[in-house]
Amino acid sequence: MDTIGNPWLWAGFAGVIVVALLADLLLMRHGGAHRVTFKEALYWSIGWVALSLLFNAALWWYANAAAGPAEANRIGLEFLTGYLVEKSLAVDNIFVFLMLMSYFAVPEEYRQRVLVIGVLGAIALRAILIFAGAALLAKFHWLLYVFGAFLLLTGIKMWFAAGKAPDLERNPALRWMRGHLRLTDGYHGQALSVRRDGVRWFTPLFVVLVLIGVTDVIFAVDSIPAIFAITADPFIVLTSNVFAVLGLRAMFFLLAGMAERFHLLPYGLAVVLAFIGAKMLLLDIYKIPVLWALATVLAILAATIALSLARPPKPGANGA
Repeated sequence: MDTIGNPWLWAGFAGVIVVALLADLLLMRHGGAHRVTFKEALYWSIGWVALSLLFNAALWWYANAAAGPAEANRIGLEFLTGYLVEKSLAVDNIFVFLMLMSYFAVPEEYRQRVLVIGVLGAIALRAILIFAGAALLAKFHWLLYVFGAFLLLTGIKMWFAAGKAPDLERNPALRWMRGHLRLTDGYHGQALSVRRDGVRWFTPLFVVLVLIGVTDVIFAVDSIPAIFAITADPFIVLTSNVFAVLGLRAMFFLLAGMAERFHLLPYGLAVVLAFIGAKMLLLDIYKIPVLWALATVLAILAATIALSLARPPKPGANGA
């Protein structure tokens, strides 16, 4: 498969991610379990976005030196577009995470632990899916049409599901856990399980963690094909994906009190998915330039956010 990635680039990317994760884990855990403030989440969100843009700039600089400005511009735009698409789709993850945290009444100071494990799991899952997807697409070009149709149908389904809260009581994973595991009634600090009379019991925090993992699998199946519509280079696909996921925890706390204000955003995300699916289906007929795709995604998101602010949700209406 064609890729800009070489051992040095992969090693540099891995080094940046390890250092960033260690800094995130150490600094955000400073002072123990605590409620993350809006100001703290804002600073971390800005930091993650800045780090992503710095990495993109370094990638452009390397590509420019190795292959010239035209190739560097292409690679830079592909990374930026992929990052924006994954970042915007991650917002839908956050809305579901918020619903899960509220449903199980997870204390504010315990939410970080769940999100840390969720982010690490999301990175590992995406790496597996991306390399598998890249290998399959390298051998079976027709899979692009399957991915495109899947994204188009997912976008349509998301549009009609927007504004409706998922029925957790009918969630298969939750029903299985309730039927097969010993679950405590309340929380035990940040523990995922406790022992009572020599028997292992699982806390509600464990249940939330499992449901977040299941949710991320579902969203990864949607988002991974979306970025393959932008580029088939596994290095760009993985790096843009990982950088988008890295800021997920900070973005969760940033949007925690603002979800209702952006109640129309799920509709915009549905249109983004449908657009990317259509782009993939038209790939061999007309290849939409990456710059146009980036501008379209930005316009859709900006319009949805503006409409959300201009038309607040009706009192008593279900949030996204």
